[in-house]
Amino acid sequence: MTALPPVLVAAPNLVAAKGRWLAYLAVERRMSPKTVEAYERDVTAFLRFLTGHLGGPPDLDDIASLAPRDVRAFLSARRSDGLKPRSLMRALAAARAFARFLEREGHGASAALSAVRGPKLPQSLPKPLSPEAARKVADADTRGGEVREPWILARDAAVLALCYGAGLRISEALSLLRKDAPVAGHDSLTVIGKGQKMRSVPVIAPVARAVEDYLKLVPYRMGPDEPLFVGARGGPLSPRIIQLAMQHLRGALGLPDSATPHALRHSFATHLLGRGGDLRSIQELLGHASLSTTQIYTKVDASELMRVYQAAHPRARG
Repeated sequence: MTALPPVLVAAPNLVAAKGRWLAYLAVERRMSPKTVEAYERDVTAFLRFLTGHLGGPPDLDDIASLAPRDVRAFLSARRSDGLKPRSLMRALAAARAFARFLEREGHGASAALSAVRGPKLPQSLPKPLSPEAARKVADADTRGGEVREPWILARDAAVLALCYGAGLRISEALSLLRKDAPVAGHDSLTVIGKGQKMRSVPVIAPVARAVEDYLKLVPYRMGPDEPLFVGARGGPLSPRIIQLAMQHLRGALGLPDSATPHALRHSFATHLLGRGGDLRSIQELLGHASLSTTQIYTKVDASELMRVYQAAHPRARG
């Protein structure tokens, strides 16, 4: 049986440009093969839609001359195909990225793709741990039964203690140098967060003790400008190791999959708010650029309050 020819989704000049774009993503942007594949799939769907919408395969000039109504029609069609808001946003982002590449090549700007707003994504609330669970996660004794070297258990506990007790991201904790260690009377840390934004974070006594316990046991001698936390062979510690440690702790403590190292940072903020901390101070401690980012924790706290009320109040069940 003779195979049918593939359906033409764009004029040859646009197909060639798409090939150059995908090569640019893979080689110059160094995107993973799966990410490039996802971009290719989304842009092919976009071009296939335009073929039907415009009455023929689109070419380079058609992309530059798109109107906002064309982009909205594309999103409507993909929504009818069953795409959820997050997938719709990804499809629009892929089309925008391709259009920007065409503009850089000198084929004109597609203002319509930038003008149309993407679908509103549902806001998912952070899922903090309970104070008791967070404390156990950051305690090396919780994993005392594992056949691991004590210094490694102490190291993992110290990193997790910084995530919960100081609100650090994993990347921030692992970027600390030996000279940054909050020991010998140092009760604060200077952290460089997202966007190279610097902030000072107080370090409470249990967190400082966790770091001190690790430093007493670690078998490697570290210079002041070398990483504070090291791997089993003395090199820089991978975030994946801490994620695996948290995975073991989830199993040991019966915690849900949402109990990740980053959830400890959410727990830090939520528990501070629950104890009367003000939003502006929590914003500074977390290193959020905008107060609106921090305000999500007020919803978490209210949600937890309602959960407790529903579970415990004698009149809550009607």
